[in-house]
Amino acid sequence: MRRVVVTDKAPRPAGPYSQAIVAGDFVYVAGQGPTDVATGHVVRDSIQAETRQVLMNLQAILEAAGTSMANVVKCNVYLANRYDFAAMNEVYREFFPVDPPARTTVESHPPADIRVEIDCVAYLPSAGE
Repeated sequence: MRRVVVTDKAPRPAGPYSQAIVAGDFVYVAGQGPTDVATGHVVRDSIQAETRQVLMNLQAILEAAGTSMANVVKCNVYLANRYDFAAMNEVYREFFPVDPPARTTVESHPPADIRVEIDCVAYLPSAGE
């Protein structure tokens, strides 16, 4: 089974990819940047504000897929500046307060002059779970 996930509560893809794909019992969410769908603008106030917006975008996509942040099993975090690691972690902890998922964090150059991009994989519980 393969299903495309689409929601207006998160930014539309900027290229030929989907917000997320459900495949079997997992949801694969494309990398999200800090675009606020309410305004259509990129949040640039601070690394904390960017990280919060990115995670809210991921959360909206996961909910549209039928799962939640509690079911995330793996995240990849891409930081433009490795010195933002601690500040990013402050906000990340808010979204994963207990038993956080596995994670890889690397310094890279996310597109469009953003400071953080995050993608994830989440478990999709069956209707009876």
